[in-house]
Amino acid sequence: MSIKKAPVRLIVGKIILFSFLLISFFTQAQTVNSWVTNANQSALLQQQTAVNFAAGSGATISVNSASTFQSIDGFGFCLTEGSAEAINALNATQQNNLLNEFFNTTTGMGNSVLRISIGASDLSSSSYSYNEGAVDVNQNNFSLAGPDLTYIIPLVKRILLINPNIKVLATPWTAPRWMKTNNAWIGGNLNTAYYASYAKYFVKYIQAMQAQGIKIWAITPQNEPLNPYNEPSMYMNAGDQTTFINNNLGPAFSAAGITTKIIAYDHNLDDTGYPIQVANGSGYVDGSAFHLYAGNISDMTTVHNATGKNVYFTEQYTSTTGGFSGDFPWHMQNVMIGSLNNWSKTALEWNLATDAGFGPRTPGGCTTCLGAVTINNSNAYTRNVSYYIIAQVSKFVKTGAVRIASSTSNGSLQNVAFKNPDGSIVLVVFNSGGNQTFSVGSGSNTFSYTLAGSSAVSFVWNPSIPPSTGIVTTYSDCNYAGFSGGLSIGDYNMIRMQSLGINDDAISSLRVMPGYQVILYQDDNFTGGTTIINSDNNCLNTTWNDKVTSMRVLPNGVGGLGNTYYIQNKNSGLFLNVAGQATINGTPVIQWGLEEDNNEQFTFTDTGNGVYKIIGVKSGRALDVEGGNSNTGSVLQIWDYYPTATNQHFIVAPVGDGFYKLIARHSDQILEVKDASTAAGYRVQQWT
Repeated sequence: MSIKKAPVRLIVGKIILFSFLLISFFTQAQTVNSWVTNANQSALLQQQTAVNFAAGSGATISVNSASTFQSIDGFGFCLTEGSAEAINALNATQQNNLLNEFFNTTTGMGNSVLRISIGASDLSSSSYSYNEGAVDVNQNNFSLAGPDLTYIIPLVKRILLINPNIKVLATPWTAPRWMKTNNAWIGGNLNTAYYASYAKYFVKYIQAMQAQGIKIWAITPQNEPLNPYNEPSMYMNAGDQTTFINNNLGPAFSAAGITTKIIAYDHNLDDTGYPIQVANGSGYVDGSAFHLYAGNISDMTTVHNATGKNVYFTEQYTSTTGGFSGDFPWHMQNVMIGSLNNWSKTALEWNLATDAGFGPRTPGGCTTCLGAVTINNSNAYTRNVSYYIIAQVSKFVKTGAVRIASSTSNGSLQNVAFKNPDGSIVLVVFNSGGNQTFSVGSGSNTFSYTLAGSSAVSFVWNPSIPPSTGIVTTYSDCNYAGFSGGLSIGDYNMIRMQSLGINDDAISSLRVMPGYQVILYQDDNFTGGTTIINSDNNCLNTTWNDKVTSMRVLPNGVGGLGNTYYIQNKNSGLFLNVAGQATINGTPVIQWGLEEDNNEQFTFTDTGNGVYKIIGVKSGRALDVEGGNSNTGSVLQIWDYYPTATNQHFIVAPVGDGFYKLIARHSDQILEVKDASTAAGYRVQQWT
């Protein structure tokens, strides 16, 4: 075998996540990175040369991180059944590439919200529900079997492997036909006799999806309730929706212990009375959802202010009859910058993917809806305008970010700004005028930038903070001021504050280097209750800031054991994984994307002379070369551990840069990925 085999990296806990973030987003203090997309497509999310802040005033755009607004749930697309069917036509490698482009939070655009339909949408290959046929008020015949179980559910499971934290929003286009006044897919109302049954239908759906490992974050009771002309569709006025939520859906969720959010309306902004009536009329309602096929984006603020509840932007499509040069500017100004400046917690575009014929779709479904990608054939897909509309923001603004104040003296420079959970600042600017140079100010510093007309730029920087002098730096307030001292303490060190000359009440905040966690104790014996700090800047609450007397420093995710690892292949970047999350003897060991759970976590225990047993945390079984074979190409599996089985013992030998080769003790061969593949699912084997 002439191919050079790649070693693996042992990664304590979840430190790899921090490593990737450092590459992508952490910058030197006051250095600004930027990415540009032009409406003429001369630049498509293209990174530009970094610039630096310098002392200055009188900025064109001013950013103030001290003034905050709504928190952000995220960005993404609608995964229709048609989208899933189109993606399923791609070969395995291209499917993996596409899903990582959309959902990987480090290498892709990091979509964090996914909208799916409850039953068919108009971009499904047919109209269907989960309980068709005879009247069944108890929903005894409810079943996900059919298009969802064939196409959508397997794809959502794969997406969750890439981004386990993605929020899933589910919306019906219609109730089952027997529940409707016209017994048809198109139009009609929900029959009042079946309100309770329809609420049970929602409960069954959420429970069935949970059984598939898919948590439904939020639902809306009806997509476009004032549009009875789509296929499928159903009319539901504001009074009916309020009654259904208050008397049936809300109580049914409560009785079943379901915490899924209920979001009202889910239609155009030309009618603000509907969402205000439902949101103000129901204590079960979290907020209101909107599209912008009619109305004005500023009316999201109207509804927000009138209800005091959340608002969400959940759908806007781009058309096959449109063009990049017109659609990109309009959507950036309205869907992205516009909705977010008007209190929206999400910004979603419509269909994620279509086939080359802009389907699949129902007979009465949309014929001009352009997917974020077009699946051309089994080997190729094309990125379309909405791909870049969402990516321009979602790649940089993370779930849990908060919108912060930004203002401009130039009306052609529309903008919106955020502070991410890691402290980084993101400013998105769209230039609706001609080429122009402008300045951006933050605090007492500014930088200058030139942007072409009809272009968007996303700036990312970290605020100026004092340097850390060790793994942990302590401060006497929560703004990185009142420097107390740098604690250059190594892994697993336990240290008492008094031994450092730090008074108990001197610490109000900690800065912790990425990849580490600090466990705080309320006495000098590392007992008396704990709190865990594991992000960059943490302000201690009043319960703790005068009681911290000792601390312990650990790598992230270790939980004090010191020997739990993810194992990453250097060649592919993928991780050692027990196939299908199984726990039985003989289950294959493969490479897969980071799942961030104990199926990919392994403990290393020295059995003597530097030889280790490697045990899967989830299965409790050992890595095992199948059959004890010494032949090259023998594959890896999990099996009950036997102390005398040398095919379960491995030498861990460093090769530099934090990487290691794992040598099977019985054969003196190294573990590698079959055919040096970089694709998920390939087996791990031994080779010379």
